Amino acid sequence: MLQAHPILFAQVTQQCDNSVQRFRLLWRGNWFIQEKSCKILSLIVSARPKTQDVIISNGEASNSKSKRTTIDDVLKGLVEWLCAQLRKPSHPARGIPTAISCLATLLKEPLARSSFVQLDGVKLLIPLISPASTQQSIQLLYETCLCVWLLSFYEPAVEYLATSRALPRLVEVVKGSTKEKVVRVVVLTLRNLISKATFGAQMVDLGLPQVVQSLKAQAWSDEDLLEALDQLEQGLKDNIKKLSSFDKYKQEVLLGHLDWSPMHKDPVFWRDNITKFEENDFQILRVLITILDTSSDPRALAVACYDLSQFIQYHPAGRIIVTDLKAKERVMKLMNHENAEVTKNALLCIQRLFLGAKYASFLQV
Repeated sequence: MLQAHPILFAQVTQQCDNSVQRFRLLWRGNWFIQEKSCKILSLIVSARPKTQDVIISNGEASNSKSKRTTIDDVLKGLVEWLCAQLRKPSHPARGIPTAISCLATLLKEPLARSSFVQLDGVKLLIPLISPASTQQSIQLLYETCLCVWLLSFYEPAVEYLATSRALPRLVEVVKGSTKEKVVRVVVLTLRNLISKATFGAQMVDLGLPQVVQSLKAQAWSDEDLLEALDQLEQGLKDNIKKLSSFDKYKQEVLLGHLDWSPMHKDPVFWRDNITKFEENDFQILRVLITILDTSSDPRALAVACYDLSQFIQYHPAGRIIVTDLKAKERVMKLMNHENAEVTKNALLCIQRLFLGAKYASFLQV
């Protein structure tokens, strides 16, 4: 009845101003009662008229203003309880699915989004964005992605998503999912995010253009999905045009996601862009050196060493600059790294440091 007519039920509860308060008391009972009360309360709160703030009696005299609770207070308390379930579920099997299901209803509300972000709830969703196999896990994945989609309309949540692992996880899900409703909600989320922060450039780096091409070749029946795929494809094309090769390189370095993309070993790239490394007091070089100190990814370490060796080779003062930035000691430590790729590129970098540009061009990787 609630799912079919939530607005009608919300109007009824307005006439019985202690109904919501009773549901709040019920969720203190056993798990079955908690789950059902939570779902009913979520439907009531989300369906309430938005033009007025409903007041709920707490059993005190009607003129006792200090003891009265608004629906907004209930909403905040409910979101807080749901976040607590995500952190430490009361029930091992139903705690998290119930919390996500209710959040998928409540996060349509601006106040719920605000409370959820303030409670640091966004990071609790990220681990749940992963490919699913069973029907139960598919439903949990769908509702989790639905929550992320709703949060993609809220700027403070987008700012958090931009610094998390949400985007790679979403791309991984849409790449491997065959369930139309999951693909639809993820594509809609990506469409919302592509124009915000650095999401567009990251999507290009993660190979999303190829994924979109693959998705468009499949027979989907949902018109919203087809339209969103077209818009996402166009947005990716715009980002590719907007990003020069150095912009893409800079984005890769600043994010710390170094890989053997073609530009690293392209002599034309280094010749054409070598002076751009001087920008902002050699910011890119400094970040590359920081990666040598902080990264635990062997691929990132190997690429950082190689890029430093390329800078030494192509910049007229490369040896002096890299030496002044104290890179030599950091690279030398990596010559004993357990990964052969790291060792090889660290050795190349040291050789170029010692030999100088005149002889560095004879060294081969």
